[in-house]
Amino acid sequence: MNKLKLQILELLKEDSRIGADLIATMLGAKQAEVEAAIAELEEEKVIVKYATVVNWSKVNDDKVTALIEVQITPERGHGFDAIAERIYLYPEVKSVYLMSGAYDLLVEVEGRTLKEVASFVSNKLSPIDRILSTKTHFILKKYKQDGIIFEDNDEDHRLLISP
Repeated sequence: MNKLKLQILELLKEDSRIGADLIATMLGAKQAEVEAAIAELEEEKVIVKYATVVNWSKVNDDKVTALIEVQITPERGHGFDAIAERIYLYPEVKSVYLMSGAYDLLVEVEGRTLKEVASFVSNKLSPIDRILSTKTHFILKKYKQDGIIFEDNDEDHRLLISP
């Protein structure tokens, strides 16, 4: 991937609403060149979606989010992919990651209540063939997501380190 596309991706990651004209100005490129690069990135599915990071706790949102560690036995010929696909097709599932370490998949699930998430785990996730165990962790509060800090604290509380 060329340098211009990488720079465009970094800028769009910080602000997906930034226009091609401003990107071109910031990078010293032509607007048509930036528009063509963005179109290629979208076509190649490098840019998958433009999204907004929302602090749902400020919207009086009653969603419950859980992270579920899942241990599985990989399927012959398909490895982890076939089981991951079965899991990510459920509408409650927001993310699925293949992990190294003590468990195989990390599944992020959203529901309206703790009971709804627990029901998903016990009635839909756990019964899937080849799932050995699950461990559910409920998210109580988000402090930072996708590089965005949610707290309105302007003070820097980090300790000063000097040589």
